[in-house]
Amino acid sequence: METILTNVRLVLEDRVVEGTLVHENGTIRALDEGRSQLPGAVDCDGDYLAPGLIDLHTDALEGHFVPRPKVIWPDARAAALAHDAQMAGSGVTTVYDAICAGGFDQAKADRRALYEVMLDAVEQGATRGMFRVDHRIHLRCELTDHGLPDLVDAALGRPNLSLASLMDHTPGTRQWRNVEHLKVYLSGIGKGGPDIDAEVADRIERAKGAVAGNYDKMVALFSASGIVLASHDDTTPAHVDEALAAGCSISEFPTTLEAARAAKASGLATIGGAPNVVRGGSHSGGVSMRDLAQQGLLDALASDYVPASLLQAALALTRTAGLALPAALALVTAAPARLARLDDRGRLAPGLRADLLRFRLIDDTPAVGEVMLAGRRVF
Repeated sequence: METILTNVRLVLEDRVVEGTLVHENGTIRALDEGRSQLPGAVDCDGDYLAPGLIDLHTDALEGHFVPRPKVIWPDARAAALAHDAQMAGSGVTTVYDAICAGGFDQAKADRRALYEVMLDAVEQGATRGMFRVDHRIHLRCELTDHGLPDLVDAALGRPNLSLASLMDHTPGTRQWRNVEHLKVYLSGIGKGGPDIDAEVADRIERAKGAVAGNYDKMVALFSASGIVLASHDDTTPAHVDEALAAGCSISEFPTTLEAARAAKASGLATIGGAPNVVRGGSHSGGVSMRDLAQQGLLDALASDYVPASLLQAALALTRTAGLALPAALALVTAAPARLARLDDRGRLAPGLRADLLRFRLIDDTPAVGEVMLAGRRVF
């Protein structure tokens, strides 16, 4: 069935034009400047029309399974559907749900019990057509966990496992290179002084001997898998060198300007956290993503822990980093599509999927009006 959307501001790769988009059978068929006068055309009131957003890393799924500490939602399917609705409402049409393999410390004790439950919920929701948007799995491989290889084995072979990241959250390195930032984080989730010191010491002890062995095993495993591989929280040029040696193509959430520059020089694509952009800085002491964008060191954005931040951050960069709207939205559409090797979406062009986001601005706040997945309205 043909659908004509007219009186829209089409966000193309290099410009924004007032025009008309035609899609049929899930595919964009035509783009034209000017309004359509055909009687069946849908007047979009001058709203923006962009490709559906592509989120390569969101932790939001877990929040629906564990809405409060030690509270596990009893219906896994309902939790996954609530997450799916949140992503659709945020303008996301393709989402990589980040699921933790390892890192089951005292602060996240429920993760082990829920690990395969969450994997199953995403897989079943996708294969049974329950979801509004396209869900894939991003496996967060915590190198500090001695049980990581068995956990990864449980995920391999699942049809929607598409991306993996190598993470080292040992206190004193990478994200937690300043241990005081970790202690502040732990205090925010209800830990007291003595408990915090004990947990930090426990994390350091458990990481001993695990990181190096797991690193070699993960590199060997993923190098033959065809799965896109990312490093995480790179802090030094040496971390970037390790990522290259491991076969990574993405440097996810670098914590320093030095690491971001090394990634750029080495050909690794840098993904930044959208909440960092919206808030104006990192919650854990890392480099500002606005600064990276201003210096041409930011290749894409991911929502991390706030799904709605993806669109907000892209638009914020037009004000804070001087990016033109097409370049800013490319950080959450065309760029992540390219990094994930998705050549059928991420741009408004004939022949691509009609994954579409219609939105307008209320002052500086984007309001999502309509979201379409392969031409079908899902929000």
